[in-house]
Amino acid sequence: MQRIVILGNSGSGKSTLAREMGRRLGLPVIHLDPLFWEPDWVEPDNEVFRERVRQAVAGDAWICEGNYSRRTLDLRLPRAELVIWLDTPRLTCIKRVILRSALNRPRADLPVGCTERLNRAFLHFLKYVWNFDRINRPSIEAIRATVGPQIPVIHVRGPQQISAFLAELADVRKPQCTRR
Repeated sequence: MQRIVILGNSGSGKSTLAREMGRRLGLPVIHLDPLFWEPDWVEPDNEVFRERVRQAVAGDAWICEGNYSRRTLDLRLPRAELVIWLDTPRLTCIKRVILRSALNRPRADLPVGCTERLNRAFLHFLKYVWNFDRINRPSIEAIRATVGPQIPVIHVRGPQQISAFLAELADVRKPQCTRR
């Protein structure tokens, strides 16, 4: 596995999983949010964003986390070897999003010049998170099935499954002993 796409709701743990997998596998991590957002949460021109993503996934090895399915899944999936869907319950996602916004700590996946605020836009974002599985996930899955139906998909739900998945990665990376 040299090129991996991680999908899931906001607050599902995509960035955390990507960083940990990158560390364990020695692969660079691509966070889509910093490629998309301009300072103060300004959206870039779509072609500018697509070019940023195109360049980011041009390498031979990477872990790319983020959705932006209608905008970039067609660039990422043809190069991917695995898709990981984080099936995190929406209440967990909501709690994580509220906590990280309230704490407003620096994060590697937070775009430069963008700070998280508890404001009206944040309330709209919470609505997006709450409705993700019903509204956004089906369209992301439809694009995935159209653009990359041959790419294996792993669904991971909850800390225990994530830990087990990461343990399997560690086992895959261990050199195999041979008897002489």
